[in-house]
Amino acid sequence: MTEHYEEEDYSLERHQRPIVYHSEYNVSAFGIEHLHPFDTSKWRRVICYLKEMNLITDSTLVEPNLPTFEEYLKSVRNPLKAAQIVEIPLVGCLPPCIIENKLLHPLRLQAGGSVLAANLALKYGWAINVGGGFHHASHSDGGGFCFYADITMAICDLFDKKAISQAIVVDLDAHQGNGHARDFADNKDVFVFDVFNPNVYPHDREARQFINKAVHVDGHTTDTSYISELRKQLTQCIEDRETLHPPGFDFIMFNAGTDCLFGDPLGAMNLSPQCIIARDEIVFKLAKSKGIPICMLTSGGYQKDNALLIAKSIENLNSKNLIDLSIN
Repeated sequence: MTEHYEEEDYSLERHQRPIVYHSEYNVSAFGIEHLHPFDTSKWRRVICYLKEMNLITDSTLVEPNLPTFEEYLKSVRNPLKAAQIVEIPLVGCLPPCIIENKLLHPLRLQAGGSVLAANLALKYGWAINVGGGFHHASHSDGGGFCFYADITMAICDLFDKKAISQAIVVDLDAHQGNGHARDFADNKDVFVFDVFNPNVYPHDREARQFINKAVHVDGHTTDTSYISELRKQLTQCIEDRETLHPPGFDFIMFNAGTDCLFGDPLGAMNLSPQCIIARDEIVFKLAKSKGIPICMLTSGGYQKDNALLIAKSIENLNSKNLIDLSIN
């Protein structure tokens, strides 16, 4: 897969912060989107909550451009292929132009947002794409509502520019990140750290062998055990890398799915909102303490409460001085 991102100057205006979002991220296709449990207006609602919290304004945000794709990605315009990936059979009956405008364009724009956010993270130490995290998509296939392998794209973009030498994907979505695991199977410079519930989709046993550190969790995992294991295992992986391959990781791609929240119909886990906020804080604290740029993607989450939870987590990161949303 090859891609090109036109924007090369990643300097922000004085009033901007590395929060990436576009109003066209949200998916609306005559109500058909409601046939899937994914909240396809989640991204807009995260932004609305952040505004209500007086953390951002419209001028704070950075808008991405569309990347371009080759190879299999043209095939997703086929209605049957799109229906398979989005898991809504009715989509197979839609004209390709509707699929392109109402479904693929928003998700492709989010993928461009991940590439932009990764570059902003390198320049400013952190960035958040209020979208993206399509970790079931690989460079050659899609699935689970994931069309575009934005995690692969963003990391490869940085490698192509020789901007980084060693990256770690910290995937804390409830589901196994099989797409990027497959893409980086033969890349020793990319370490995949994945905490997931093995009892739910995608059951990709072949891709599991490509995960460098897998931590299995499920509906019996408590807040306390989750936080303890995450802190211990992630810290160990980062410090081991510093010892074995100095100077260690110079980029963190954080796939911060919130589908591990109690009550999620697809994640089948029972973590509290407070646990997920603490989870994000742990990852950002580690990044800051080690001086590693971090890019956060919002990924999965299938309840109406997810948008507020994401906003509260960002609010917490700001209050703990792990990100800076203040405008001087």
